Amino acid sequence: MEKAAGSPSVGGSYPQKNAEILSSQYGINLFLAGLLLTFAWAVHAVGISKSHLLSYLITLMLIQLLWMLWYLCRSCTQRRLIRDKDTHAGARWLKCGITLFAVITLILDSFKIGYYIDFSNCLSPTEGIFPVTHAVHTILQVYFLWCHAKDIIQSFKTLERFGVIHSVFTNLLLWTNGVLTESKHQLNEHKERLITLGFGNITIVLDDHAPQCNCTTTTLCSIFSQGIYYLYPFNIEYHILASTMLYVLWKNIGRKVEHHQQHKTPFKFHGITVGMIFGLIVLTSTIAIVVVYLIQIGRSKIKSELALTMFYLHAIFVLALMCTAGIVALFIYRLEDRSLDNSKNPARKLDAELLVGTAAGSWLLSWGSILAIICAQAHPKYTWYNLPYSVLVIIEKYIQNLFIIESIHREQEKVNDDIKTLRIVTISRGSTLSLTPSYKEIYNGRAAGEDGEVPCLFKGTICRRENGGGGAKEETSQENSLVTHLASDISFYSRSSVTNNKRRILKNIAAFLFLCNLSLWIPPAFGCRPEYDNGLEEIVFGFEPWIIVVNLAMPFSIFYRMHSAASLFEVNCKT
Repeated sequence: MEKAAGSPSVGGSYPQKNAEILSSQYGINLFLAGLLLTFAWAVHAVGISKSHLLSYLITLMLIQLLWMLWYLCRSCTQRRLIRDKDTHAGARWLKCGITLFAVITLILDSFKIGYYIDFSNCLSPTEGIFPVTHAVHTILQVYFLWCHAKDIIQSFKTLERFGVIHSVFTNLLLWTNGVLTESKHQLNEHKERLITLGFGNITIVLDDHAPQCNCTTTTLCSIFSQGIYYLYPFNIEYHILASTMLYVLWKNIGRKVEHHQQHKTPFKFHGITVGMIFGLIVLTSTIAIVVVYLIQIGRSKIKSELALTMFYLHAIFVLALMCTAGIVALFIYRLEDRSLDNSKNPARKLDAELLVGTAAGSWLLSWGSILAIICAQAHPKYTWYNLPYSVLVIIEKYIQNLFIIESIHREQEKVNDDIKTLRIVTISRGSTLSLTPSYKEIYNGRAAGEDGEVPCLFKGTICRRENGGGGAKEETSQENSLVTHLASDISFYSRSSVTNNKRRILKNIAAFLFLCNLSLWIPPAFGCRPEYDNGLEEIVFGFEPWIIVVNLAMPFSIFYRMHSAASLFEVNCKT
């Protein structure tokens, strides 16, 4: 009988485990096929054109659109099928962030549509269909994530696993396509800059996919073609954020959760003034550095070297400040005695894995630069600034990852502010007694008068012991108990004051690091990439090998900064 009773449980979980494995393998094969098609187009493989790649992506988006429409209709008509919610997934600030990136992505799609109209004589129809489909896909997907990112699906689980994992890898392929297109544009500009730095021995062959016909409106074509590449960083961030939110939804399918109330942690500007001021100074100066860098680089050899030197000095200063802030935060954590929350949480686990995984992109570039500086035979002056910069990039990410991961695993403090006030009312013999001397006097033993008299702490109570009788001992006991409570309250107040100061410092550090990560996201996202422009690594490793390394690692480095900023925002709300 026991075996028979246990068999349904085993039989019920086994198909679901199979569904998870099958769906993940389906998604991986879907992604690999698209990745190979993207690579074939990038290297101009025979018989593979851009229209083939776009057709594949359009098909994937249409399938995802059908699944999302089916899911939305089913959830509206049968709300009882989705009862549980993961309170840790789909935070409001994350939804607002993805909405912002989605709006800019829609602007990018409109630019692509305008570009297609101007070059319609020589472009494939798929290049016009793609941005239209992508715009519809973006609108519906953002609505879907706003409404259902927290869902824990308990019905049609096998079918939903395939639908969600299809959506995850569709967004990853769209991210890959955006990264490749933006990287090819950056590579062309980089090859042109190398000439001004004196690296004439590197073969300059532009990888151009421009249309082979004239534009109908020259001015508009120039605006569209240039604007597209400035908007790609936001499109890239949109798709990677969407894929992570959908992945958490996939991991939550069929999950059993504990029903407990999560404390809301809204973002407050109060108490983080210092961190915000220093962070805004870093952000403003970074924007100025990027503007000057993009103007000066490639103009002449002297201007290019000055631009690189300026960038390295600014980055070294910012990274040193971030390392110091991270060390202070970790030191404060070592002084605290708070337990860690080790409960199962797919969103938190994914955050930690993404931080370490995407940091590897920057670490790869930094170690490449360090080896190039050590092994190079000739060193221009500006390359020596690259050494401390690369070392600090490694150290800063290491320290920041420790701080963020420990912060998101710490249990949220559940102390009510009202508890932090001293108890000044005590009940004795059914009546409320009022305290006469100050707390410090009682705590320091100065409650007794200078002349040895016992003060009357409470009217009509403690002073009664002067009359003698059996009530004297009782009153003395009550007095000792009261003083003990007061001493305990003062000790608690002192501890809570220290805790508040620590929390204030941590919130300022989190706010400062948040703005610093946004600042360090801007340079590589908008074309300020010294890994391309200093030329030293290309001489040591070879042009093509180093370019491949940079193109593979840079997207992860860019995503790391945005993901770190998002995680630090959550840390600030939680602290």
